[in-house]
Amino acid sequence: MPHIVIDEARCKGCGLCTIACPKKLVALSDSPNSMGFTVAVFSDASQCTGCTLCAEMCPDVAITVFK
Repeated sequence: MPHIVIDEARCKGCGLCTIACPKKLVALSDSPNSMGFTVAVFSDASQCTGCTLCAEMCPDVAITVFK
């Protein structure tokens, strides 16, 4: 089953991945990380198609897609 892993240390909360995901499975968290950024979080692995659009849009290379 495809899923993504978001590296919270690299994510700066730009939100581009949330726009790119066709299934809207990526959202920004409600609480900031240790650096003060509201990082992206992945919600439902069972719905992920592994399209890699979220990873392609991420300017900080914080998302890894596993197929």
